[in-house]
Amino acid sequence: MAAALFGAGEHSFGRFASARVADLCGRLGLALTVLGAVLHAVSVVLRGIAGGRVPWGNMYEYLSAVGLIAVVAWLYVVWRHGVRRLSVFVLLPIALLLFLAGNQLYTEVAPLQPALRSYWITIHVAAAIMASSVFLLSGVLSGLHLLSARGRSHLPPAEILDRVAYRAGVIGFATLTFAIVTGAIWAEQAWGRYWGWDPKETFAFVSWLCYAAYLHARSTAGWRGRNSAWINVIGMVAVLFNLFFVNLVTVGLHSYA
Repeated sequence: MAAALFGAGEHSFGRFASARVADLCGRLGLALTVLGAVLHAVSVVLRGIAGGRVPWGNMYEYLSAVGLIAVVAWLYVVWRHGVRRLSVFVLLPIALLLFLAGNQLYTEVAPLQPALRSYWITIHVAAAIMASSVFLLSGVLSGLHLLSARGRSHLPPAEILDRVAYRAGVIGFATLTFAIVTGAIWAEQAWGRYWGWDPKETFAFVSWLCYAAYLHARSTAGWRGRNSAWINVIGMVAVLFNLFFVNLVTVGLHSYA
């Protein structure tokens, strides 16, 4: 959260103070983000050691891992594309996600439920975490692309945001596909069937369709730009719906929150 506030400070100082002060605030915010990511990674590793298992066995741990990967992915984007001033927009949703996980969903370290004691949790759930993290980043960037296309001068050009969002979407789509396939294999071993239209499976498929539509629209003339960005935002909403509503409200074979 502090890093996000320093990112906001960079925006403000960029308007009312010298470029040197704004750059200093931006560098300080980036340093705090790196420090926070390192400390977060240490906490995730220590939780796994304390439980003697992978550190994503419940909803709290899953969201914690999603937040960590999302921040690391954003740091890579900043390093690769030099869009540091967007950090306030990207880090605030991640901070909100981690705040919700820590204050509403926190649970003490405990052994895995019997149904989750399989090596597939390392493969399948790790892929799902990666997909959720990258989709969150991609969706936020598409939202910023929509704002940039409307003439928000303090944002990078819409073309840059569109390109980075698309690349993140490609990675997320490939990872989600892998997660669905490995989940089906695990389901066959655990429940004797590959697919049963459980709520989690159903909305994972809906999310997959949304991102398939986004990638197709992004490569289709007439749908690039704002139209494809809206589809990407809808896909992010579908992922968040699957993450929260399906896990916390509906009842199914995947109810491990």
